[in-house]
Amino acid sequence: MSQANATDGTVSASDRPKGLFERTIGSIVLLKESPVGLVGAVLVTIFFIVAIFAPLLAPHHYETFIMPMAAPLSTGPNGEFLLLGADLRGRDIFSRLIYGTQRVVFYASLATFCAYIVGILMGLAAGYFRGWVDEVLSFLANVILSFPVMVLFVLIITSIGASGATIVFAVVFASAPGIMRIVRGLTLDIATRDYIAAAQTRGESPWYIMLVELLPNARGPLIVDACLRMGYTTITIGALGFLGLGLPPPFPDWGGMINETRTLAMGGFWWMPFFPALAVSLLVLGFNLLADGLREVSLRD
Repeated sequence: MSQANATDGTVSASDRPKGLFERTIGSIVLLKESPVGLVGAVLVTIFFIVAIFAPLLAPHHYETFIMPMAAPLSTGPNGEFLLLGADLRGRDIFSRLIYGTQRVVFYASLATFCAYIVGILMGLAAGYFRGWVDEVLSFLANVILSFPVMVLFVLIITSIGASGATIVFAVVFASAPGIMRIVRGLTLDIATRDYIAAAQTRGESPWYIMLVELLPNARGPLIVDACLRMGYTTITIGALGFLGLGLPPPFPDWGGMINETRTLAMGGFWWMPFFPALAVSLLVLGFNLLADGLREVSLRD
C-alpha cells in the first residue's frame, strides 16, 4: 500500500481505510469460515429470533395457571402440553423461558450498546486529545474499576430501586470505564497512522477524525469485546435476578426463576431451576463462541 501524502493532505482510494460498516459486513461474511464462530452465531440468532417473536412462539401466557409441579412432557387438566413442565405456581416453564428470553436479550443489548457509546466517546477523547483530558478520564475510569463489579451493581440498584432502566444505568456505569481503556489504547496506536495525519492536514475536525477515520480501524477488537461483554451482561442480569435485584415481576426473569425454585431441586423437581440455568449458559456460550469466531476472521481481514 502506498503511503498517504500528509504534505498536501490527499489520500488515494487504495490508501483510505474501509468504513466501519464495510469492515463489519466483511467480518460477518468471513464468519462462515470459522466453525466455532458459526455455531455461536446460530445460537445467538436463535435467541434473538425467540426474543422478537416471543408472543407468537410461547404456547401459554407467562402467568397462566395450568398445573403445579408438573413434570416435563406432562399434560395439563385441559389438555395443555407442558414441554418443560410447570413451576410451583403451575405456570408453563417453556412459555416463561421464551418471555424471559425477550427481556434478557433486550436489556443486555440495550445496556451493552449504551455502555459502548459512553466508553467509545471517553476512550477516543482520552487517546486523541491526551494531556489533561486523558488524565482526568483515566483517573475516573481507574476509580470506578477499583470497585468489584457486583458490589457496584448492588449499591446502585439498592439505592435507586430495581427496574430495567436501573440495570441499564448500572451496567453502563460499571462497564464504560473498561471499554474506555480499550478504546484509548487503540486510539493511541492508530492516531499515529498516515491517514490520520492526512485528515488533520485537510483541516478535518477532531471528532470527524475520531469517528470517521479512526474508529472504523479499531472495530476488530471492539466487536469481539462487545460479544464477550454481552455474555457478561447476560450473566449479570441473571445474577441480579437470583439475588432479587433484577427485573421486577410479574414478567419472567431467568435469574428470578432459578431463585424461586432452587430449594425444590433437592426435592426431585430438578427441571424448575435447570432449564432457566441452561438458557443462561447457552446464550453466554453463543456469545463466547461468536467472539472467538470474530477474533479468527479479524486476524485474516
